[in-house]
Amino acid sequence: MNSLTNILPQDGKAYLVNHFIDAKTAGKWYQYMLNQIAWQQYDIKLFGKSIQQPRLSAWYGETGTRYTYSGLTLNPIPFTKELLTIKNKIEQLAKTTFNSVLLNLYRDGNDSMGWHSDDEKELGQNPIIASLSLGSARLFVFRHKHAKEPLVKLILEPGSLLIMKGTTQRYWQHSLPKTKQVIEPRINLTFRRII
Repeated sequence: MNSLTNILPQDGKAYLVNHFIDAKTAGKWYQYMLNQIAWQQYDIKLFGKSIQQPRLSAWYGETGTRYTYSGLTLNPIPFTKELLTIKNKIEQLAKTTFNSVLLNLYRDGNDSMGWHSDDEKELGQNPIIASLSLGSARLFVFRHKHAKEPLVKLILEPGSLLIMKGTTQRYWQHSLPKTKQVIEPRINLTFRRII
């Protein structure tokens, strides 16, 4: 990653690789994920209330890689051969190993992800998270925890890979906002290491 440019101005490191995989491979993996992943719409706790997440999700990983966020605990489904292939390819670039992946399916522009940091204790102090985008391109935004407005805006194209590392989760939040411009699904795979 030494040749990649950090897109965050301070207090963290994030790298965007726009053409991590070619369009044909991105399309093939998208169809596989859409049709073969065990998608669920989970209930989470937000401000003391139980609500349905505005997206579908699935948690895959090695045995024992349980993940808890927003009052929800996920036990892993074993990696498929295809997920292991993708994981191995990403690990070569990220120069780290991952033992789990959270997949999200945004059915259209009404599905979203609110402001948050991936700072759960089971991810460790300075986690490396690698997010592969498939399907529709979507806007992705970062804001520093001491600022209210988004500071960094990206369009995540299919086949792109976003790697967040260092103190990013400590000082930054990120979001995938709703949009009326997108009517097709987007899938992202966020590879993580549960410690």
